[in-house]
Amino acid sequence: MARFSDTIVLITGAASGIGEGAARRFAEEGATLMLGDIDKPALDRLASDLAGTVETRETDVSDREACEALVQAAIDRFGRIDVLINDAGVDHLGKLDEGDFADFTKVIETDLYGVVHMSRAAIAHLRKSRGCIINVSSVSGLGGDWNHSFYCAAKGAVSNFTRALAMDEASNGVRVNAVNPSLTYTALTAGMKKQPELIAKFEERIPMGRGAEPADIAGAIAFLASADARFITGVNLPVDGGLTASNGQPPLS
Repeated sequence: MARFSDTIVLITGAASGIGEGAARRFAEEGATLMLGDIDKPALDRLASDLAGTVETRETDVSDREACEALVQAAIDRFGRIDVLINDAGVDHLGKLDEGDFADFTKVIETDLYGVVHMSRAAIAHLRKSRGCIINVSSVSGLGGDWNHSFYCAAKGAVSNFTRALAMDEASNGVRVNAVNPSLTYTALTAGMKKQPELIAKFEERIPMGRGAEPADIAGAIAFLASADARFITGVNLPVDGGLTASNGQPPLS
């Protein structure tokens, strides 16, 4: 498949996890890539493993100027941006009054402000290309999680920011959507995989019986970026193995 052979795709958080999965999927389908992440060596290792044209830039999305520089680097190199994928994020586990307040601000500045910084920097270019934005939110942006109030606050904001920006930009030809994964096996969840009983509890809640692989989420992102999704905007798409289909009651058998 070469659906994206004439498409410039910018991905944040691309060095690992869902961002890496998206980079691999778009490269396989012929896209030209600009990849950003705080881990430049990992970005470069990924780029060397991908087909096609790939540029990388060290980027901390909590830094507005760094986001602007990443977008400008894509414009300087390729002349336009067609797809922006906002994936970069961090997590924090704990009660509201535990730890340093900086734990809260780091999650908000990365997971929420990073999406806003990147979208603001890219929006004029996306209007010109009539492109699209896909935000990586979470099922934690659709409902609450135990001991994750910081993360839920950020992802809830991303989910509603997606809806509002989609409304504002529809008349400009820019589509804005989000994917909302549940448990996904990435570096962020590597610690959980060392606790089989904990993973089993998560998987028990998922009707399909497993967590996602990054490629599962990347497929949904690629769909939302494609012409097949040309009349879809403002959507938060759960990619969760059926988790959010449940009302929370246990199975009867």
